[in-house]
Amino acid sequence: MGKNLPSIPAKRYFTIGEVGDLCGVKPHVLRYWEQEFTQLRPMKRRGNRRYYQHHEVLMIRRIRDLLYDQGFTISGARNKMQEILQNERDRRKNGEVLLDGVEVIETNDADLDDFTESELEAEQAVPASGQWLMVRRELSEIRDLLTTTY
Repeated sequence: MGKNLPSIPAKRYFTIGEVGDLCGVKPHVLRYWEQEFTQLRPMKRRGNRRYYQHHEVLMIRRIRDLLYDQGFTISGARNKMQEILQNERDRRKNGEVLLDGVEVIETNDADLDDFTESELEAEQAVPASGQWLMVRRELSEIRDLLTTTY
């Protein structure tokens, strides 16, 4: 998976064109996959514009791998994705957090609660340090999503 695909930048939202470039598929394919894979639900804003989050880009890359690299049919890939997601839910219920290819770093929750709006505004003035704040906040949100039981 991920053969010759660019790395995913540290952004909160991606447009359909950006996701197409990051995943090596055309926007009309992404819209079709939304209909076929119920797990794929990008946020829609004004004029039905789609905005994808990091975890959705990863999911699209996984779907692409199943279809293009492993030779699954749409139906087979849909079933495999449901199986993968169910396995991840089961692991979470058992207290395991397994992220393929991601190193898990334990942090103190107090360290993550120190974000303020003024720090976010400072991102505009100092892009390098501000970008780290955005990454840190997004990682915190991802951690919260992963620890949520379904």
